[in-house]
Amino acid sequence: MLSMLDRGPTLCDGLTRREALRIGGIGLGGLSLPQLLRSQTARAETGAAPRAKNVIIFGLVGGPAQHETWDPKPEAPVEVRGEFGAIATRTPGLYVGELMPKTAQLTHKIAVLRAVVTRDNAHSSSGYQLLTGVPHVPPNAESVTAKAPNLAPSWGAMVRYLRPSRGQLPSAVTLPEHIWNDGNFPWPGQDAGLLGRKYDPWLLTCDPSAATFKPPALTLPDEIPSRRFESRRSLLAELEHRRTPIGAAEDQYGDDVQQAFGVLATGATRRAFDLDLETPQTRDRYGRSRFAQSVLLARRLVEAGVSLVQVNWTRIADQPNQGGWDTHATHNAACKNLLMPIMDQCYSALIEDLDQRGLLDDTLVVWMGEFGRTPRFNANAGRDHWGNAFSLALCGGGIRGGVAHGQSDAHAAYPVSGIVEPADLCATVFHQLGYAPDTLLHDQLGRPIPLSRGRIIQEVL
Repeated sequence: MLSMLDRGPTLCDGLTRREALRIGGIGLGGLSLPQLLRSQTARAETGAAPRAKNVIIFGLVGGPAQHETWDPKPEAPVEVRGEFGAIATRTPGLYVGELMPKTAQLTHKIAVLRAVVTRDNAHSSSGYQLLTGVPHVPPNAESVTAKAPNLAPSWGAMVRYLRPSRGQLPSAVTLPEHIWNDGNFPWPGQDAGLLGRKYDPWLLTCDPSAATFKPPALTLPDEIPSRRFESRRSLLAELEHRRTPIGAAEDQYGDDVQQAFGVLATGATRRAFDLDLETPQTRDRYGRSRFAQSVLLARRLVEAGVSLVQVNWTRIADQPNQGGWDTHATHNAACKNLLMPIMDQCYSALIEDLDQRGLLDDTLVVWMGEFGRTPRFNANAGRDHWGNAFSLALCGGGIRGGVAHGQSDAHAAYPVSGIVEPADLCATVFHQLGYAPDTLLHDQLGRPIPLSRGRIIQEVL
């Protein structure tokens, strides 16, 4: 269902009573769903002609290892390189881990960044830096939540600020859940922060792989038939007509009400979430896991007009390391038996699907985690947190494929050349969307905030 990022987890197969009150249904006293739909129409100055219309963040929460993915070290000692080898790719001279056979055939469309650094080894604070382009204060802070001074807006929030919603959907969506540490501590950097809650990305907490999947916030509750809905809509319109506006905010509220009704009433919007419209072959092509089907849903949302979709890896019960990329134990087995097959299949499927539909040139796909893994294995046959050098990948949206930018040392421990910081990644993503790094946003007090303090990574454009 739809929820703001700080509202806590909900399920897609039904509304709790509390959530029903929060969303408001179509209540006589007002509709709170419009509060999710408010969007500023003023745009910042653009710095370049946009190469990308959309962004999909392929988010591998927990931190994938650079050694088993984009930066294998076959000549390193076994305690560093691990048990897996490297395989040649479509790009001459570029090798990836052997557990990425499908992706290896697509590297001519992919730019690899092999010297990304946050210098931060905590999920929460390193993740904050990746999601916002701003370092956390202090670094290496685990299980922290969003509070001053760490209130930089997320990429999704900045997109919502810069781009008004297209049609009945917002310009930024996160799925299938928010990112959290044990104890349900949401990471900072997932909302609008200083920009204000109206720019929060929509959060869909859901399981698109479930046979009963449907987002109920986009449909009328069973107890409200269409005739009753229209009656309440007419009553609200009469009340709005009689109310005296007191400013621009009131006019915006009215616009948001209309958008909220449009979401509930428009079949095109509901169809964007209907994965049953995909062929079984396409769904199988991505894979039937929760993450894979969320990636497929991201493609459908981009087609429906959403500018940025962030897909977060979710934990999997009864699996080592809770089924995530935080592989402190049995790293090799987790990579081979669970993580890498899912990732390789749905990542390659997304790229091929976008390309075949003519969407890849307009859609920038960002493959990333919050950091990498340690060069050496620990006593539990796992790799620990490592923000000193790791790999990310970019594809589509004007990115030059067949490129490996940056180099790490012989153990993939520290950068040797081509260092990329999260601020640079942020600057590059928004440059491709048509916004210069020095584009100014304004917080709720009118104070200017630069879009990014990083440099555009020209080497991959």
